[in-house]
Amino acid sequence: MPAAAAESGMSGGTAAAASASPSKPPAERAVSVLWSFGKCLGALLPVYLAGYYGFSISVVLFGLMIYMGWKHSRVEKVMRLKSAMYLLENEREFTTEKVFRAKRDLPPWVNFPDVEKVEWLNKILQQAWPFVGQYLEKLLVETIAPAIRASSIHLQTLSFTKVNTGDKAVKVVGVKAHTEHDKRQVMLDLYLYAGDVEINVEIKKYFCKAGVKGIQLHGKLRVILEPLIGDVPLVGAITMFFIRRPKLDINWTGLTNLLDIPGLAMSDTMIMDAIASHLVLPNRLTVPLVADLHVAQLRSPLPRGVVRIHLLEAEDLTAKDTVIKGLIDGKSDPYAVLRVGTQIFTSHHVDSNLNPQWREMYEVIVHEVPGQELEVEVFDKDPDQDDFLGCISLSWFNLRDVPSGSVHLRLEWLSLLSSADRLSEVIQKNQNLTSKTAEPPSAAILAVYLDQAHELPMRKGNKDPSPLVQISIQDSTKETKTCYGTNSPVWEDAFTFFIQDPRKQDINIQVKDDDRALSLGNLTIPLTRLLGTPELTMDQWFHLENSGLASRIYVKVVLWLSDDTTPTTPSPRPSASGSGMGHGGITSELNPLGPGGLAKPPSTRPQHTTPDPEFATEGVLRIHLVEAQNLIAKDNFMGGMVKGKSDPYVKIRVAGITFRSHTIKENLNPVWNELYEVILTQLPGQEIQFELFDKDIDQDDFLGFKLSLRDIIGAQFIDTWYTLNDVKSGRVHLVLEWLPRVSDLPRLEQYQSQHSYQNKVVPSTAVLFVYVERAHGLPKSGKEPKAGAEILLKGVSHKTKICERSTSPRWDEAFHFLVRDPREETLTVKLSHSWGQALGSLTLPLREVLAEQGLVLDRWLSLDGALPESQILLRV
Repeated sequence: MPAAAAESGMSGGTAAAASASPSKPPAERAVSVLWSFGKCLGALLPVYLAGYYGFSISVVLFGLMIYMGWKHSRVEKVMRLKSAMYLLENEREFTTEKVFRAKRDLPPWVNFPDVEKVEWLNKILQQAWPFVGQYLEKLLVETIAPAIRASSIHLQTLSFTKVNTGDKAVKVVGVKAHTEHDKRQVMLDLYLYAGDVEINVEIKKYFCKAGVKGIQLHGKLRVILEPLIGDVPLVGAITMFFIRRPKLDINWTGLTNLLDIPGLAMSDTMIMDAIASHLVLPNRLTVPLVADLHVAQLRSPLPRGVVRIHLLEAEDLTAKDTVIKGLIDGKSDPYAVLRVGTQIFTSHHVDSNLNPQWREMYEVIVHEVPGQELEVEVFDKDPDQDDFLGCISLSWFNLRDVPSGSVHLRLEWLSLLSSADRLSEVIQKNQNLTSKTAEPPSAAILAVYLDQAHELPMRKGNKDPSPLVQISIQDSTKETKTCYGTNSPVWEDAFTFFIQDPRKQDINIQVKDDDRALSLGNLTIPLTRLLGTPELTMDQWFHLENSGLASRIYVKVVLWLSDDTTPTTPSPRPSASGSGMGHGGITSELNPLGPGGLAKPPSTRPQHTTPDPEFATEGVLRIHLVEAQNLIAKDNFMGGMVKGKSDPYVKIRVAGITFRSHTIKENLNPVWNELYEVILTQLPGQEIQFELFDKDIDQDDFLGFKLSLRDIIGAQFIDTWYTLNDVKSGRVHLVLEWLPRVSDLPRLEQYQSQHSYQNKVVPSTAVLFVYVERAHGLPKSGKEPKAGAEILLKGVSHKTKICERSTSPRWDEAFHFLVRDPREETLTVKLSHSWGQALGSLTLPLREVLAEQGLVLDRWLSLDGALPESQILLRV
């Protein structure tokens, strides 16, 4: 019976199809037949033409190979885009129902608990995506298209015929927040995915249509909200960049389909290079949100250090040069490619060797810790296309994606010093090392900040120039952007250079017009001038030579000495169990502690701390609340028929700290004579809020005003009367003093005041900055301790975070204290296990710090009540 039913169904279906087929109009059937005939004729036409004109059959075969390769590339790319979108739309299924999948296939928010999902943000983006598309269409049609048409006579008929951002918005797959490194910034790592975009363009003059239908872009975008300020919008600027090159896949349409032909697929790479030149570290996009912000310092911050990479050797590589489909094994001609952000290094290749020795050295500047990664890929050199032999993360490391092979690396972390005391020693040490170019490694890093120029000479015809700057040091030349149509350009560009011997090299600055033929002035700065300046820094206007009489340029030049006090030692060769074979290379972050952040043995421990460059740069704001006059009477009786007085007191709010004066009873001309001090950073936008209140039983009445901290810093000292806002009468007498940092004892003693005040507050003589970096050799009872450090000074206490179990914890935290008499006060540091069991302590009289050069103590100190080898590394 079921068979009969099935047969009946089949016959019914056939009959239905038969009855349906004649329903097509004759014209449509004719067009379908002609189209099929045309396709067959088009396929046979190249063969006929080749025979007719006497071409070799190899030409036809070559064309057929190109067509098949193009077709295969197109289908593969479309499948990649579709599979990526499917995975994104069915993420829950892939991460819950298929938990047996390998860990490498899971998104970052599953692998790492500190990477959080932000579905609420994705819902907002999805809701707003159509409006983003409207803005993009308006931008392309009304702004970008006219600019393109005006740029060339051949593009005057260009137009965007279709702009569709699609239904799928940019998705934030995960977010990781870093808030433990700097209290004045918020650092976010956003794992992004973008796709489903269609943009078509047409040039009517040449009957040319092109476009894209689908863009797959995914990578890790770092967003830094810095500096945090005490005023709206709370954030001074937003800085964005990709830590490593994102992955890009573009599905071309129209004439640009030809870009998918094998051999022309470099178009995606060229576009990715353009993105990297603006958005991949060390390049940054900075958007200031407040005025008077040093954008150049945010766009090009101080480097964190230098990593010296020694590519030594490899062994047991895979043989790629096989003969007769692998029947006869050959060898490989291996070479390595190393990447750190946009910095790429390629080693020489070694012929026919599965155990090559390169013995090459490279140096890279590290701007972000944590974040930057070192990628190493090994290839086999071939005439056509180089074969992939594997990649590693970060010295023996097993290669990934291949059956066998490992690479030996040696890495050194070089801290940066702002003193030339050890320059000769470093240069002498580098003479014993050889690099790829048989030259010694660098002894220093030079940063050149080009801010602006003023009154540059005009071009012929009294026209404004379009200046750019070329900076040359030895054989390296770098170029700024071009500022069009101005003789007072603002570049705000920064560049870094490796310097082998600052005693023998000069900075050559050439200001040129955009055609690079007309010189607008030049400047030469010998680096020997820097060696004699404080902190190896020059920050000033320079007069341009061979230029106008008033032509000048503002340049900041900073030199850092590379100090290899923290070299990393090679790790043991990985065991077979840790080979880590499989798909996908894993990269590791460059860490000042060494590969993987492993603690070093005592012999290689750093001898000095490496705090943030902004450490101990704060100043002290001293507020002397003297008196007030002509305050209004708030204590009225019988509806105001009987005039009373007021019981005034003052609240002062600055940087999240509130001070309150004492209350003076029934007085419209109170005298407080009180002093307050607070330690502040020189961030823009901060304000000091003064509020005067009349003390009442029910609710205090308000009188007040605000002052800008920037005005106080600029004046250094202010002694004046301030009128109260929004009241009929009243003014307050304030003495405001900004005390910047000094590092010599005679000037420090000048700040000590002999006055006494009603509230017994005596002005501080100094500010004590304490940077607690790490400890070593802490005692343990069974398990390793969870160590925390408490820093105390005269009743004021600060605590670090509690580290994970380790006898060598690292905190990297900074604190500050106001000090009245450094000769008499003592700093105490107590280490304990989860604020319970004592692990050792340190007592440091501040007079010992006064005896140090520059009033800075920076070294390992032994702990009392602990093991003989127990020490803590401090900077005080």
